[in-house]
Amino acid sequence: MEIKNAIDEYILQFPEDIQEILNTIRKEIKEIAPNADEKISYGMPTFVLERNLVHFAAYKNHIGFYPTPNGIERFKEELSEYKTSKGAIQFPIEKPIPYELISKIVKFRVAENKEKAEVKRRKN
Repeated sequence: MEIKNAIDEYILQFPEDIQEILNTIRKEIKEIAPNADEKISYGMPTFVLERNLVHFAAYKNHIGFYPTPNGIERFKEELSEYKTSKGAIQFPIEKPIPYELISKIVKFRVAENKEKAEVKRRKN
C-alpha cells in the first residue's frame, strides 16, 4: 500500500466535517514541510522530517495534535485554553480549529528537527 493512501484511508473513515478538518491540518503541515514524509505511526497520520515531526488524529469530541513536548512547551500560553498533556493537545471539535496556531507549531518543529539533524551531522 502506498503510504499516502494510508493517510487518505485514515481520513476517509470519518464523517465529512471531520475529514475537512483533518485534510486542512494535513495541507497546513505539507505547506510548511513539503519534504516531510507521510506515514501512519501509532495508528495516526504522522509527518517525519529527519525524525517524527507531528502526529494528528480524530476522536469523538476532539482533534488530537502531537507536536512533542517541546512543541507544547514553546506555545503553552497560546495553548492555555486547550487541554494539553506532555506531548498532546486536544482541540475540541465544537470550537473552531486554530489552524494558524497549528502552523506556527509545525514551523517551530521543522526548525527544531533541522537544527537537531545538523548538530547530529556535525558530531559524525
